[in-house]
Amino acid sequence: RQGSELAGWARGRWTYEGIDLNHNFADLNTALWDAEDNDLVPHEFPNHYIPIPEYYTLANATVSPPKPPFLCHANLHGGELVVTYPFDMTRTYWKAQELTPTPDDGVFRWLATVYATANLAMASGERRRCHYDDFARLGNIINGA
Repeated sequence: RQGSELAGWARGRWTYEGIDLNHNFADLNTALWDAEDNDLVPHEFPNHYIPIPEYYTLANATVSPPKPPFLCHANLHGGELVVTYPFDMTRTYWKAQELTPTPDDGVFRWLATVYATANLAMASGERRRCHYDDFARLGNIINGA
């Protein structure tokens, strides 16, 4: 009710161990894109399951500990009311924003739309915007990148 500026936009993002689950996952995008650029997909580098690289599992790793594989993840905090769907990185390094659809983009868009339209706070035309962005014009869903 207070909005992200007054309530703290990051409230609810950190685990007890101090891990920010909103931004703390292994970068599997770059490995896939490099493999695609080198024509290794799908014969040498299958794109249906990308294992977490070993360097992310070291004791001093800065990403969240490996969890069982998951398809969807929800993270609720005091920021904007918007559903983001993969990928969260841009393929072109120097672009700040770039659509980066996954092979399952249609499924992720559908899941995001179902959630955004069923959530009464998100679907309300009376909801407040976060800063200057108005994600309502996009159906309250965005590609993470």
